[in-house]
Amino acid sequence: MAFDLKNPIINSGWSELRLKDRIRPGLCVLFVGINPGVRSALTGHHFAGYSNRFWKLLIDSRMVPEPITYKDDHRLPEWGLGITNLIARPSPGINELRPTEYVAGWKVLEKKIMRFRPEAVALVGVTLYRAILPLLPLLKDKHPDPRALVIGRQPLVIHGSRVFVLPNPSGRNANFSYSEMLNAFVRLRRSTRVLRKNCVRE
Repeated sequence: MAFDLKNPIINSGWSELRLKDRIRPGLCVLFVGINPGVRSALTGHHFAGYSNRFWKLLIDSRMVPEPITYKDDHRLPEWGLGITNLIARPSPGINELRPTEYVAGWKVLEKKIMRFRPEAVALVGVTLYRAILPLLPLLKDKHPDPRALVIGRQPLVIHGSRVFVLPNPSGRNANFSYSEMLNAFVRLRRSTRVLRKNCVRE
């Protein structure tokens, strides 16, 4: 089926498309998005939106050693990085996602974390973290207060994986400047620098 990337919303069939996870055992960082946008679904690559800054942030934060784009998402495991989504179904925006999809998505994601054992899980977006926070393991019999959320490492461990929260790199995100986003990615890189030395290289 042919798709027109310039007019993705009017094309039928994109909602049935699914992205391929870029995961392998022993990753340093597993990035987790909420769900694919329409352009990502159409191109078959993660964070492919025209205004999305995910790949630029990876480059500028020096989490990858060379310039790459969404077309290179399959190369992430070369550097101990992986990527997946909480919800596989693409949509024009997260407002179309149902609460039950978050619950079902978390069950699938938890199994991926248990299977692949990344050193750190980086949740891409405050909204994502707040949505699944009630589903995460308890911290001293209670969850952190989402109103006191701080970007960066969280006081949670999921099946041995540290938890980080990053700003959503979408161009629609007006809550964070690019500088603030970059700072969060740099902090993630620095926090996992030692871990990266111990990651499995295949």
